[in-house]
Amino acid sequence: MTPMPDQEDPESAFLTDDDESSELEESVSTPTEAAWQVAAGQAGARLDVFLAACLPGASRAEAQRLIERGAEEADGARVNGKREKANYRLRAGDVITATRPQLHSAHAGAEDLPLAIVYEDRDLLVIDKARGMVVHPAPGSEHGTLVNAVLAHAGDLSGIGGALRPGIVHRLDKDTGGLLVVAKNDDAHRDLQAQIQSRTAERRYQALVWGVPRFQQASVDAPIGRHPSDRKKMAVVTDPRHTARPALTDLTVRETFAGTFALLEAKLQTGRTHQIRVHAAYIQHPIVGDLLYTGPRKLPANAYPVATRTAIEAAILALNGQALHAYSLSFDHPRTRERLSFPVPLPPVMQDLLTLLR
Repeated sequence: MTPMPDQEDPESAFLTDDDESSELEESVSTPTEAAWQVAAGQAGARLDVFLAACLPGASRAEAQRLIERGAEEADGARVNGKREKANYRLRAGDVITATRPQLHSAHAGAEDLPLAIVYEDRDLLVIDKARGMVVHPAPGSEHGTLVNAVLAHAGDLSGIGGALRPGIVHRLDKDTGGLLVVAKNDDAHRDLQAQIQSRTAERRYQALVWGVPRFQQASVDAPIGRHPSDRKKMAVVTDPRHTARPALTDLTVRETFAGTFALLEAKLQTGRTHQIRVHAAYIQHPIVGDLLYTGPRKLPANAYPVATRTAIEAAILALNGQALHAYSLSFDHPRTRERLSFPVPLPPVMQDLLTLLR
C-alpha cells in the first residue's frame, strides 16, 4: 500500500464484467470437451489468447476463467494434463485440452419490477440498482433481475452483451446497490466500452469499514485472482502457481467513528471481481456486513454504551449485505459528448447505521 499525493488522480476505471460482478458465475449442465496440439507456428502464444481463438464464441475473459478453474475441478483448461497460468507461453507439440461447461439455455424475459431510473434518453439508461437485485439472469437466478426489469421498461436494448445481458455494460454484486448505465443500442454500448478502456468514465463508491486506517489517502496495489481453495471467493494472490491479475484501488478516509469504524471513498483504477471488498479485507479493514470476506464480527465491549452498542449491532444485521454503495457515476454521453454526472444517496439501511454512529 503506497501513499497517494494530496491531489486526487482525475482518472478512474469504470466497472466491467470483471469487476464487482453480480455473483461469481458457475456454469452447469453437461460439459463439452475439445483438444488441440500446438503447431510450430503457434509456439510463443499466450495460453488465454490461444484458447479464446480456438473456442467458438469465447472471449478472452471466458478463456481465463477456464484456465483459473481449481485443480480439483473436472472442467477447465490444461496443458499436457497440467494446470498452467493464463500467460503461459505455448511450445510446439503442447496438447491443450479444454472442458467447457455449457451454460443453461436461459432466456431473459421482460418482468414488471420496480426500477429506479435516474436518467434516460434514446441511447441509454442510468439506474440506481437496489441492494439484493441480481444484474442479469444466470443459473439459479433466472428471474427478478435488473435485466428482466429493464426489458419490461425499454424493450429493445443493445445486443452486444448477448441474450442474457442485453445492454449491460457493467455490473454490481447482488448485495451492492448503486449506479449502473445500460446501453439501448450497439453504438452507445461500444462507446461506453471505449470509455472504460480509456478511463474517461468514472465511478465512486462509499464503504463503511471496520477500524480506522492509519492513512488519509492510499492506493492498494495487490493482484487479485480466484481463491485457491474457495471458488465462491476472490483473493489477493501472490503465489506464482496461481493466476492473478493486477488490481489497484484508491481509498480516501471521509469520516471516522469512535476509533471503531471509518467511511471510505473507493475509486477503481482497475476492474476485478469483488475488487473493493477483497482489497478492504486485505488491508485488515473489511467492509461492514460483508460475511463472505469478513465473517461475523462484534463491537469491542468498551466502544459504546450498552444500549448504543446493541442498536449498532442491530443496524449492522439489518444491512443484510455489505455496506458498499456505488454512489457516483460520470461519463461522456456517447452521442452528444456532454459530460454527465450522477450522484445518488446511500440506501436507508446504510444511512440509519451512519446516523447511529454519528
